[in-house]
Amino acid sequence: MRPGYRNPQKKSVLFRAPGLLIGALAFGAAGGWTASDLLASLSSSGGSELSCRIKGNISIDTGERIFHVPEQKCYAQTRISPQYGERWFCSELEAWATGWRKSKA
Repeated sequence: MRPGYRNPQKKSVLFRAPGLLIGALAFGAAGGWTASDLLASLSSSGGSELSCRIKGNISIDTGERIFHVPEQKCYAQTRISPQYGERWFCSELEAWATGWRKSKA
């Protein structure tokens, strides 16, 4: 039996520099946390909803997950519908880490 399967508890390790998150690594048994899960939990516990202004939208045509930042052209007309899996992000890093791509427009 491999050592990784003996202890199925999830563990996480953060690498930090003063005031800057350099990277996140999470490991555990199959189905354990990923780096994106860790970033999502950090942002949901640490930031206020008012500071989370990046819109995570899912394309009706393709199902592609796209995020929009306030200075982009399509930001104002983009609507977020949480019931369809759309959401707000507090940083571009968080959006990238959870598998969304930045809007081209």
